[in-house]
Order: sequence, then structure tokens, then C-alpha cells
Amino acid sequence: MSEIKDQTETVDTESVSTENVVNSTLEGNNDVSQTEQASDNVSDSCDEECDTEAKLSVEVAEWKDKYARLSAEFDNYRKRTLKEKMDLIESAGEGVVKSILSVVDDFDRAGVAMEKSDDIISAREGMALIHKRLLDVLKQQRVAEVEALGSELDTDFHDAIAKFPVEDADKKGKVIDVVEKGYTMKDKVIRFAKVVVGE
Repeated sequence: MSEIKDQTETVDTESVSTENVVNSTLEGNNDVSQTEQASDNVSDSCDEECDTEAKLSVEVAEWKDKYARLSAEFDNYRKRTLKEKMDLIESAGEGVVKSILSVVDDFDRAGVAMEKSDDIISAREGMALIHKRLLDVLKQQRVAEVEALGSELDTDFHDAIAKFPVEDADKKGKVIDVVEKGYTMKDKVIRFAKVVVGE
């Protein structure tokens, strides 16, 4: 009987130890699967971060390229417009000079005619015609004489170089003499009229 007891206890001990092994194996498997799951989660988040970083770096590279191209285009535009302005400034007076050259030719012809002739009246008439033609050329370029004589002193158009006492009260503060005519071009003063003002 004691032998049967011993065998039963041995079987019970073996069954308990087998259960322990099975349980510990199952628990171990659970731990392994949880560890694998955590590892998968970490690798997924790492993959997402790597993808985001890669996308951002590509985007940054694209923006840098766009900025460099835009900067180069603007620099080219600036240089081109600066060159155009310089060309425009250099050739701005070309049309005026061309139109005045014909008047210079008239002066040359008048000089030759005056050397050959003693007729002063014809010379005066010729000079008056050339003067009129010169004024017409200036008018075409929108150059106009500043009205000064008899008008109120206007410092936007007149440059008072002297004051002269006058007896007439109407002439006080007004231009009584023009020493040098003033001119405007396209409504901008290009030379102030030098005037004498009554006081």
C-alpha cells in the first residue's frame, strides 16, 4: 500500500510539475508575443518617423531649389532693367539732338549766305526764320518758355536775383525785368527764369 501511495504522490508531483511547465510556457509565449507586438509598434513608429523625415527633407530640397531659381531670375531681371535704363538715359537726348541738327544746318547756310551778300535786311529775315524754326523744334519736344515779365514772383518758376525800388504800387512784388528766360519741359522746370523784382 505504501508503494501505491508513493506512486500516486509521484504521479501527482509529476502532473503538478507538468502543469507548471505548461503554464510557464504559456506565460512565456504571452510575454514573447507581447514583446513582439511592442517591437512591431516601435518599428512602425520608427518607419513613420523615417518616412516623415524623408518627405520633409525632399520638400526642403524642392523649396531651396525654387528659391535659388527665383533669386537667379530676379537678379537677371534687375540687371536687364538696369541695362535698359542706362541705354535709355544714354539715347534719351538723341531725338532732340537730331531735330536740332537741321536748325544747325540752317545756321551754317545762313552764315555762308551772309558772307556772300551785304544785304542786312535779308540776313535779319533769315535769322528770324531760323529762330522761329528752333522754337518750333523746342515746342515739339514740349519745351515752353516760363512767363515772367509783369507776373507775381513765383519761386516755383522764378529766381529773383535783384530787387529794384519802384514808384508804382502795382509793380511791387512783381517781375519788372527778365535777365534770363526760364523754360519748362513736360511741365517740369528745367531752368528757372532769372528776374528782377520791384519793391
